[in-house]
Amino acid sequence: MALALASTVAVAPLVKAATTERIVLDHRTGLAIHGFDPVAYFTDAAATVGREELELSYGGAVWRFRNPGNRSAFAHDPQIYMPQFGGYDPVALAHGNAIAGHPYLWFVAEGRLYLFHNRPALETFAADPARAAAAAQATWPTVARSLVP
Repeated sequence: MALALASTVAVAPLVKAATTERIVLDHRTGLAIHGFDPVAYFTDAAATVGREELELSYGGAVWRFRNPGNRSAFAHDPQIYMPQFGGYDPVALAHGNAIAGHPYLWFVAEGRLYLFHNRPALETFAADPARAAAAAQATWPTVARSLVP
């Protein structure tokens, strides 16, 4: 069963994320997902800002968490909680484009977190998550090679 949630709040553009990294991060802060807690998408079904005192470095990025339990869960198995494709929008990836996802536009399918750059991309993915994820997976190796580590 897929769980799709997106904030009803208007989505304001965040600081432009890097397109030269395999994990989308804010180069001013080093934060992944702009400081949102990746575990909270699963435990709270919500986009929740993490706390500065609960940070963890992993994969070249700094991740923030809303509580010690979420930090511990991520530390134990980060691949479960990290956004797929490093936080890049899977719909854009399917077309060969690395566009950073927004933390308020998200979808959990098959136990994996996906972020999207706009609501139409989220809706496209939600219409057929398995097909959309497979299309992104098919192009991800090529796109990832174009991103400078």
